[in-house]
Amino acid sequence: MGYTITEKILLSHAVGAKKIVPGDFIKAKVDLCLGNDITSPIAIEEFRKLGKKKVFNQKRVVLVPDHFLPAKDMKSANQAKILKDFAKEFGIVNYFELGEMGVEHALVPERGLILPGDLMIGADSHTCTHGALGAFATGMGSTDLAYAMAFGECWLKVPETILIRFTGRPRKWVGGKDLILHVIASLGVSGALYKSLEFTGSTIEYLSMDDRFTMCNMAIEAGAKNGIIEADKTTEQYIKSAIRKYKPSRKAYKVVKSDKDAIYSDVMEFNVSKLEPVVAAPHLPSNGKSVSAYKNVKIDQAVIGSCTNGRISDLKQAAAVLKNKKVNANVRLVVIPATQEIYSAAVKEGYAEIFVRAGGVFCTPSCGPCLGGHMGILSKGEVAVSTTNRNFVGRMGHPKSSVYLANPAIAAASAVKGMIAHPSDL
Repeated sequence: MGYTITEKILLSHAVGAKKIVPGDFIKAKVDLCLGNDITSPIAIEEFRKLGKKKVFNQKRVVLVPDHFLPAKDMKSANQAKILKDFAKEFGIVNYFELGEMGVEHALVPERGLILPGDLMIGADSHTCTHGALGAFATGMGSTDLAYAMAFGECWLKVPETILIRFTGRPRKWVGGKDLILHVIASLGVSGALYKSLEFTGSTIEYLSMDDRFTMCNMAIEAGAKNGIIEADKTTEQYIKSAIRKYKPSRKAYKVVKSDKDAIYSDVMEFNVSKLEPVVAAPHLPSNGKSVSAYKNVKIDQAVIGSCTNGRISDLKQAAAVLKNKKVNANVRLVVIPATQEIYSAAVKEGYAEIFVRAGGVFCTPSCGPCLGGHMGILSKGEVAVSTTNRNFVGRMGHPKSSVYLANPAIAAASAVKGMIAHPSDL
């Protein structure tokens, strides 16, 4: 019996196991563990209760205070300080603060810290983003993070795998966000509960790493344990570039591929050649429909950014729509690059100026309004179109506000039009 890519990675990290099957509980060695300013303070408190004098590996723990920095109030400032003090006390090498930080799920791969074949956990549900590099990455709780920081291990149940096969070349303005929203609309928000989503097919070769990160990022929105894509030439070019630039402590990796006789719990086929951009209506990411289905949906705010769509190709796409145009007078446009490197590139390439000249605001890297944090909270009755990953009730502010999820081109066009729109509508 063959193994899927997820099963192979878990087996290679399992302590004392020579074979595994879905449903098995395993203790697994962790290559990297990740925490932020919401989840890490709890983990640090639990870590201290263990009485440990050091973390399992000072280079394998990553701490990024990305949700509320620059601090919006005293409470958020204190959360960030807990991370900073812990990082200094325990010699955490990969601690990234204001000035060099970014949204954790964009920053970690950008720095070359996660590699194909790795097993990574993070105290954040969107840790599954990193599966785009051919690694097993999943979100866990703060107590799991505490244990992993102390012992370099975690426990896992081996998930079944659903194979998602894409065929066809995506049309203009259609990218990874549209593909994953289409999948989630088909599966529902619990259709892949505690399963692995393995994305494959001829379409993958047309997708940039940014698109792939977006797809794996939102695997959790279908209930999945992880999303994963086999590493290919595009992946390796991305990794080699990151290693050359940032020279991380680990450089060696092994590409893992699924066996031809691997067993899947389900196989789903999607031909995307005729797929239009997809917009998910409130209040679930599974409420996805073609953008053309939305008529006269007026908006008060457009948000471009987050760990889902805050990378440079996302900003480039939005800037292409906004160039020489003005944001509707009734709309606030908030643009948040995912990392300092992306911020710098956006300035250098002129995208930042396009956003500002159009009437938008260009903010420092942060999760910002995605989780109802800051820099774009909605009031009662307001409507936003956003490139973020969740549109639950009250996710971006008031419980009686509404969020529509879309790709950067749709968000930009909607900001100009004052209602949900396709770039061709301009």
